[in-house]
Amino acid sequence: MQQPCLAGSGRRPRPGVGIERPASSQEVPSVTHPDTQPPFLVFGAPCIEEAEIAEVEACLRSGWLGTGPRVAQFERDFAHWRGVLPSQVAAVNSCTAALHVSMVAANLEPGSEVITTPLTFCATVNAILHAGLTPVLADVDPVTQNIDPDAIEAAITPRTRAIVPVHFAGRPCAMDRIMAIANKHGLTVIEDCAHAIESEFQGQPVGTFGDFGCFSFYVTKNVVTGEGGMILGRDEERIARARILALHGMSKDAWHRFGDQGYRHYQVVECGFKYNMMDLQAAIGIHQLARVESNWQRRRQLWQRYDEALADLPIGLPAHPAEGTRHGYHLYTVMIDAARCGVDRDSFLDATNAMGIGTGVHYLSVPEHPYYQQRFGWRPEQWPVAMRLGRQTVSLPLSPAMSDEDAERVIDALPSVLRA
Repeated sequence: MQQPCLAGSGRRPRPGVGIERPASSQEVPSVTHPDTQPPFLVFGAPCIEEAEIAEVEACLRSGWLGTGPRVAQFERDFAHWRGVLPSQVAAVNSCTAALHVSMVAANLEPGSEVITTPLTFCATVNAILHAGLTPVLADVDPVTQNIDPDAIEAAITPRTRAIVPVHFAGRPCAMDRIMAIANKHGLTVIEDCAHAIESEFQGQPVGTFGDFGCFSFYVTKNVVTGEGGMILGRDEERIARARILALHGMSKDAWHRFGDQGYRHYQVVECGFKYNMMDLQAAIGIHQLARVESNWQRRRQLWQRYDEALADLPIGLPAHPAEGTRHGYHLYTVMIDAARCGVDRDSFLDATNAMGIGTGVHYLSVPEHPYYQQRFGWRPEQWPVAMRLGRQTVSLPLSPAMSDEDAERVIDALPSVLRA
């Protein structure tokens, strides 16, 4: 039996009643009175244990809250775990920052085209824009939901300088084909590994194929610091530059300016950003990383339970992990086709929420959003696979904080939602 986490169990009291969404064309199942409902099952709740709590308290008592010794330890631990040198990683305050800084450190010419997937969080495209580059979308494979290498090849122009593959939901992209394309055309590869800290392709960790790998430690991710990210790079000089760019372009961080060895002068050597990680965040991450394998095993157990229990329902389930890969088991995404399920995707979301089960959408395709339509003239129909997946996808609760009872509650709820 899975023991609940000491904190962040994934359950909270049911929210108040009275907020209504517009009626849909599909009936939503009736809901038991809130007082009789079990606690709301929060989507993607972190599993926080006493080790993290004690480390944060020790950090607070130390008086050193900003970038300091705990960030340095977290970087060393992460580098050791991924089999690289500490000089090949740099902790930052988000995966978005990691992507942005990596593109700047890669010295890509302003306006250059960067190919990425339309089935991703907006941060992937926004980072390209913040770096002064031009995003180009290549459609996804309908089975893996990752960027299609054939679509990458078709999207390359004389202005293309980089590829940003996203390892969606924890499933590694076809990195052999992507790297072959990059090498053929002389392109930089920056891997978005926000979902995929444990993922491997043909025995090699994701994030170590390209020039840079960018990781997320956001509160719903597989390793949590609340907010946070990590850059991993093959070229130590580029990572050294990324580290400087992440802290205003200064040659020394605060730990090396005000530490116990006396004051050290710094110089601003570039126009950088405020992207550094704090020790308060690293205090959580140190212990999260220490449990990364056991948490991965627990998510795999929950994933397999979903696979078994939902196999006969009229919904699309995630493809099985490909041979020779290690799936990160970050998002368990099901496809809700109204014609097949008898309920549309948004009504499914309403119904599960009303039953106290938190679900997510990962993701509406990027061209669905007004900003990109207005700026680039993009329309979802230009990338039909991503459009269809984005309009049908629902992410079920999946977290090492979940108990077996939580998983059975999700499983038991779905047939009644679909019968509606």
